[in-house]
Amino acid sequence: MAKNAQTKGRSDGMIAENRRSRRDYEVEDTLEAGIMLTGSEVKSLREGKANIAEAYVSPEGGELWLINCDIPTYAGANRFNHEPRRKRKLLVSKRELAKLAQEVERAGRTIVPLKFYFNERGRAKLLIGTATGRKNFDKRANEAKRDWNRQKARILKEG
Repeated sequence: MAKNAQTKGRSDGMIAENRRSRRDYEVEDTLEAGIMLTGSEVKSLREGKANIAEAYVSPEGGELWLINCDIPTYAGANRFNHEPRRKRKLLVSKRELAKLAQEVERAGRTIVPLKFYFNERGRAKLLIGTATGRKNFDKRANEAKRDWNRQKARILKEG
């Protein structure tokens, strides 16, 4: 496969983004993690097919796992295809894993996947973040603040 035709989706290498995570969670810290994939999963990702909207990250048994991420089957892989919603191991250092596990043990904290992309070397990466859940009134207040900033920018631009 040619270098310039590797990603059909976007030119920056992004495969999928979890837009709801920024709305539903207050993300404090982010981290780039590698991910263990099979060949047919990589080919499916190169076509820009993935869904991380319902996915979450869980530390289990001294490892970090991406659960409920949907990578559709690759058409050309026939009987050697992967299972679309299997658990996938995330690759982080021991120090980062210990830090994330400690963050999750604190009340109300979780690890959410934010973005799935290919880095400049062509490796699939997952941007994860430690976050706390937002309440409905927090979401509304955040939306009102964003709308006010848009209005303010529009007024300054006009006048």
